Amino acid sequence: MKEPEYKCVSCDFYDQLEIHATFRHQLSAVIKEGEGTVETEFVIKTLITRNKEEFLVTDNGEEIRLDRIVSLTQKENP
Repeated sequence: MKEPEYKCVSCDFYDQLEIHATFRHQLSAVIKEGEGTVETEFVIKTLITRNKEEFLVTDNGEEIRLDRIVSLTQKENP
């Protein structure tokens, strides 16, 4: 199945991602996957652009296309 066309995210959302990456916040996210969603936790290692699509790279090397993020929350520090 072909991936839907990339939809740009807002500058405010991208700025929030940069802040989370800088401070290495532990995050919880709901991501669109196929017809459903999955929940995942990660720290953002970096943000990249490839073929006019933006991705975040997690601390375990997973790449998540930014327009696939349904919700994103910072986890509380223990």
